[in-house]
Amino acid sequence: MGSKKRSLESMEVEEGQLDAPANEVVSNDKLKKKMKKQKGKDESLENKEASTSGVLNSVKPMERRKKRKALDKERRHVVLENKESKPKKMDVEVQASTTVEPSSGSSLPEFHIGVFKDLASLDGSVREAAVEALVTELQEVQKAYDRLENKDLIESGLKLEAEKDDGLNQCAPSLRYAVRRLIRGVSSSRECARQGFALGLTILVGTIPGIKVDSLLKLVNDLLEITSSMKGQEARESLLGRLFAYGSLARSGRLAEEWMSNRNTPYIKEFISLIISLAVKKRYLQEPAVSVILDLIEKLPPEAVVNHVLEAPGLGEWFAGATEVGNPDALLLALKIREKTSIDSTVYGKLLPETFCPNKVFASEHLSSLATCLKESTFCQPRVHSVWPVLVNILLPDTLLQARDVASVSSSLKKHKKNRKSSSSEEEIAKNLQCFVEVIIEGSLLLSSHDRKHLAFDVLLLLLPRLPASFVPIILSYKFVQCLMDILSTKDSWLFKVAQHFLKELSNWVKRDDVKKVGVIVAIQKHSNGKFDSITRTKTVKEFMADFSTESGCMLFIQNLQDMFVDENHPSEEPSDQSQTTDDNSEMGSIEDKDSVGTQGNSDFLKTWIVESLPSVLKYLKLDFEAKFRIRKEILKFLAIQGVFTASLGTEVTSFELQEKFRWPKVATSNALCRMCIEQLQLLLANAQKGEGSRALSSGLEPNDLGSYFMRFVSTLRNIPSISLFRSLDDEEESVFKKLQTTETSLSREEKNCGLSSDANRLHALRYLLIQLLLQMLLRPREFSEAASELIICCKIAFPTTDLLESSGEEDADDATPAVMDVLVDTLLSLLPQSSAPMRTAIEQVFKYFCVDITDDGLLRMLRVIKKTLKSARHQVAESDDDDDDEEDDEDFLKIEEEEDEVIDNAETGETGESEEHTDDSEAVGGLEEVDKEVSAASDDSDGGMDDDAMFRMDTYLAQIFKERKAQAGSETAQYQLMLFKLRVLSLLEIYLHENPGKSQVLLVYSNLARALVNPLTAESSEQLGQRIWGIFQKKIFKAKDYPRGEGVQLPTLESLLQKNLKLASKPIKKKKLVNKKQSASWNRQKMIASLAQNSTFWILKIIDAKNFPEAKLQGVFDIFQRVLVEYFDSKKSQIKSEYLKEIFRRRPWIGRRLLGLLLEKCGSTKSDFRRVEALDLIMEISKSLGPADIDNIDALHEFWNSHLSKLSLLIKVLVTNKPEKQSRRAEVRKFCGRIFQYLKNLKLAEPFLNSLNQEARALCQSQISH
Repeated sequence: MGSKKRSLESMEVEEGQLDAPANEVVSNDKLKKKMKKQKGKDESLENKEASTSGVLNSVKPMERRKKRKALDKERRHVVLENKESKPKKMDVEVQASTTVEPSSGSSLPEFHIGVFKDLASLDGSVREAAVEALVTELQEVQKAYDRLENKDLIESGLKLEAEKDDGLNQCAPSLRYAVRRLIRGVSSSRECARQGFALGLTILVGTIPGIKVDSLLKLVNDLLEITSSMKGQEARESLLGRLFAYGSLARSGRLAEEWMSNRNTPYIKEFISLIISLAVKKRYLQEPAVSVILDLIEKLPPEAVVNHVLEAPGLGEWFAGATEVGNPDALLLALKIREKTSIDSTVYGKLLPETFCPNKVFASEHLSSLATCLKESTFCQPRVHSVWPVLVNILLPDTLLQARDVASVSSSLKKHKKNRKSSSSEEEIAKNLQCFVEVIIEGSLLLSSHDRKHLAFDVLLLLLPRLPASFVPIILSYKFVQCLMDILSTKDSWLFKVAQHFLKELSNWVKRDDVKKVGVIVAIQKHSNGKFDSITRTKTVKEFMADFSTESGCMLFIQNLQDMFVDENHPSEEPSDQSQTTDDNSEMGSIEDKDSVGTQGNSDFLKTWIVESLPSVLKYLKLDFEAKFRIRKEILKFLAIQGVFTASLGTEVTSFELQEKFRWPKVATSNALCRMCIEQLQLLLANAQKGEGSRALSSGLEPNDLGSYFMRFVSTLRNIPSISLFRSLDDEEESVFKKLQTTETSLSREEKNCGLSSDANRLHALRYLLIQLLLQMLLRPREFSEAASELIICCKIAFPTTDLLESSGEEDADDATPAVMDVLVDTLLSLLPQSSAPMRTAIEQVFKYFCVDITDDGLLRMLRVIKKTLKSARHQVAESDDDDDDEEDDEDFLKIEEEEDEVIDNAETGETGESEEHTDDSEAVGGLEEVDKEVSAASDDSDGGMDDDAMFRMDTYLAQIFKERKAQAGSETAQYQLMLFKLRVLSLLEIYLHENPGKSQVLLVYSNLARALVNPLTAESSEQLGQRIWGIFQKKIFKAKDYPRGEGVQLPTLESLLQKNLKLASKPIKKKKLVNKKQSASWNRQKMIASLAQNSTFWILKIIDAKNFPEAKLQGVFDIFQRVLVEYFDSKKSQIKSEYLKEIFRRRPWIGRRLLGLLLEKCGSTKSDFRRVEALDLIMEISKSLGPADIDNIDALHEFWNSHLSKLSLLIKVLVTNKPEKQSRRAEVRKFCGRIFQYLKNLKLAEPFLNSLNQEARALCQSQISH
């Protein structure tokens, strides 16, 4: 406790000294006078101090400290007495305290001790300035001191705690004081005192040679003495003070100067020994102690390191115990000394091999002995211990790896060469890295605590900047990837953010290097069975794949995926297309045995990912067409080899014709994977067909046509004896398969001859459909043979080339075959239900280029699918009766409307729609099949003109659905399949409407789609289907770029459609409280049907207006609107909106002008005030449509209104004499009358108008008109 109190008291003295202002100085004369005044009081204290100084070293340390404590206490007591007795001289006292150089007869430069205060500043620049000032002043003081002849006068003056036995006899008192104070200051934890005082000590010792090394070591030992009584913070401060003091000495360079002047100097060994003894005391001192030694080693030549550092007492023992206790700092020191000296030594113990070389350092046995040291390096986390960068530098040298990177990029982008030889140095580095990862990363760190797992991630991040791409699989090993996935799969994990940071840095590392990116993707997917993203819930692999931007990078990625799929580790034979393999052991099993192989398991997950990933490489790739074509070719070859074909003998086959080698996995590929390859192949061909644009030639020989390349590729491989299809074909399938190949070849030849004409597009689309059909036959045995045969016939008829006719045989003998488009439509419809998405794309492309020639009969067959419903037998009979009677039933509209109301009511009350009263409300558009008859030249029955065989061909899928419905208890599956079939047919109809918006057949499509939309069964079967039909109406009919024109558009047809839509628009929409989802859907459907009727009316009137019929022929249209108006005023059932009629009059003014008389008459005679007031807006809209009453138009308007003046006067009479009861309606009447009066006044018809009124009405209107 005594030593602690002394320490605190000493700090108080220092604080008092630091608080003195630095700018207050006094001359040496004033200091001398002050010293004389104090001599009497200080004499006894100095005598006592001098008498005890000689024996301080002979007594025990504890007694010496007690005596020093007593002397300090007496000195402070004297100072306090002086301050209290002489308050008037306080300024002089303070000034004296800030100067440190007394003089006797001659003056020395002044030294301001206030700089010590700035040494503890938090600001680094302030500390540096203070050190500079300190050293500069002390240099001047020492120079002046050295020039003095009589130094005793100075020595006898004020000593400022500089005792004469400190070994600094050749130093000025102020310098001795500064050195002692700097040494004490490095043990202070106040602010940044330790850093500032250490910096000052370093510069001062390195600048002034008068400070001897032995004296400095002695002062550090004396002033920062550590005793057994010290505990806690006091001991810690002394230990750290010694460490910083020794560090200052090492960095000052004085020890190196000592060795240069005396190569047998004992101070280096003594210094190293002191540092080692300090490191042994506390664990937290080990690393900084080694740092101090390393600072010294950097300044010493290798000879001095060998003769002095390595031979220092205690170093060998410290090295010897390092591997047992786990001392990473000892390992670091040993590595650094070996790097400096390049000399082997037994002093290192087990830390380094006897003969140092990377191969021995990273040998498994040696790494195992170092594992404890390296595991203990986690004490400095989150910082990485300095030993790891040193090991990484040895493990992965810079020069060799830079050369390896250049070589790896060039070689990796070329074709993969099996068993490629690498240099011996590269192999050694790879072996060392492999041992390091297995022993240290996997065997020590990953199997230990979270801190050490964290360290493993940090070490790998240190390796990344130096790591060549070929070494990526070594560091991303199975155990590490599994650990990474385990951490990322749990967000609550302590290491989750560490793993995230590792992935981020890994992503940045591979961002601009495709070779490294490929290595990372392959490694993490291989060790996760292709499920890294799904397990970790990240998009790491997906983002890596989307980041490819070059053709070479994509090619390298594809090659690596192929190698991973095939698994090159297995040896294989290599038969060519001219010879067969003799490797009996590699003979592959039969197709039936493929799925029973028990070793596939998890490997199929990885292979599945490979197959799915190959086509997706092109998704985000932005390259020119030729580069994409080359990438697609590589993908196509792999998918075709692994999916379509298999090697009957061996696992490798070389084709001399294609000059390529094809490989298969040693273990037979499962049927499921083969099918997946074919499906991805179909998708690849479909995407190529969509995005290929112009089919220009990439060279003079081969066009950039992926489909053509695929068919040639298939033909070539089928001619190789040792290669066969992945499944065997029966005789019929084999015949169809060959016909498809022949037909595609002929069409391809014809396409080249056509150039860029429309026929070339048709041929191209047909070719891709044939290719898709060929692949679909492999997936679905015997299901598409008949459709393929019919498609081949269509190709022969549409493009009768010589080779096709020669192969047609007796199939062309019958001259009574249907039209080619009818057969083509039947074939496409039969393919649609069970087709894959790529095949549907091919079907749509064929239909797009052929739909211009489609017949009405073909359209009706498609529309019949849309109208088809799955109902009970009784309902099917009723439906067939309805089909026969629809044309005759023109007056049944209101009855059907009532029945539909019942259906809606039942839906709103939750009743099922299968009751007997449930009827087909598509008749609300009334007789639409009559419209079909008028538009087309077909018979009354939509199925007419088709024999039984044709009907069966078109309805194969429908018959299958009905058969399923009979076999099952419910019809949900059949209903869903029918809905999908309808949606696919709607896609074809949408294409037709887009390509032929001006053809008269659009009316045929419109009428049938309208009937399907308003059919309640459509809403019950699928809301999606109704929305799709409504979308086609809006985008492809009402808002199309054109509308039906030509002779096929007949006025009676348009009149019939107009009448039915106006009646449908008059149908009331029941507003009931919506309490469930079904009622809400019913309400939305009613609004959609009302919108359909209104938009259809506008569209039909647009067509009529564009035909420019004479007014006499439009009498039927006028009659329709007259009936609508009469019903509007006379019947409460009519719910037609006045805004709807107003919009009709605004768009087609000729209708309003013709109906004005009837409108005025019915408005005046109606009994409903509501309808009368509503009709006033219609009258005003008609008046606006007539145009302004200007000079050019006033005569015509005068004549027009004069002809209707009597009816107008009658209406005004009714309005002014029978005013409505509601105020809002009265306001509307007044507004209307005011406008009419002003209008008549402008036309000079006011006087005749008043004369036509009776006396009462005239009196009411007279005042209004006069205004």
